[in-house]
Amino acid sequence: MKNNIKIRTLGLALILALLTSGHIVAQGMPVYDNTNFISFTKSLIESAKQTSQLLKTVEFMKQQKENIEQVNNVIKQLKAVRELTRNNQRLFEIVQRDLREILNSPYIKSEEVSRVSGSFNSIIDNSLSGLEYIEKILSSNALKMTDAERAEVLKDMEIKSKEMVVEIESKTKRYREIIAFRKMQDIINNREAEH
Repeated sequence: MKNNIKIRTLGLALILALLTSGHIVAQGMPVYDNTNFISFTKSLIESAKQTSQLLKTVEFMKQQKENIEQVNNVIKQLKAVRELTRNNQRLFEIVQRDLREILNSPYIKSEEVSRVSGSFNSIIDNSLSGLEYIEKILSSNALKMTDAERAEVLKDMEIKSKEMVVEIESKTKRYREIIAFRKMQDIINNREAEH
């Protein structure tokens, strides 16, 4: 009988254990593992430090990107100004050398001199007004422009100055062809008169 009571008690304890909700408590309090909690807290603190450092790095990188863009825009401006200067120098050299040669040619009629001079002068005037505009852009803060906008305007002015150089070279070539044609015509006319 004693065995029977022991078996029944053990069976009853087993049934109670299986029928309970699975929530095991020790003296009415949940059991915590303090070492896991401490390492979890340390891990959270370390993650917060790394996130803070990462945010500082991202902000630093953004600032450096802006600095690089500003430097890049200044370099573009300098290149555009250098190219503008070269183009204007070429314009002035072409006008000085070629205009004098064209105007001194005996094959340019006196009534054509003012027209030839005027066409060259209008290109030079456009070039000078472009240089004055560039000076205003670069030296005055009255025109509220970003570096990128300023670089874009300078690039446009550079393109216009290249077009002016092409135009002056085209006019020079045309006037030289006119002179060459008139010279050949004069040679042919004088040869016929000699025979």
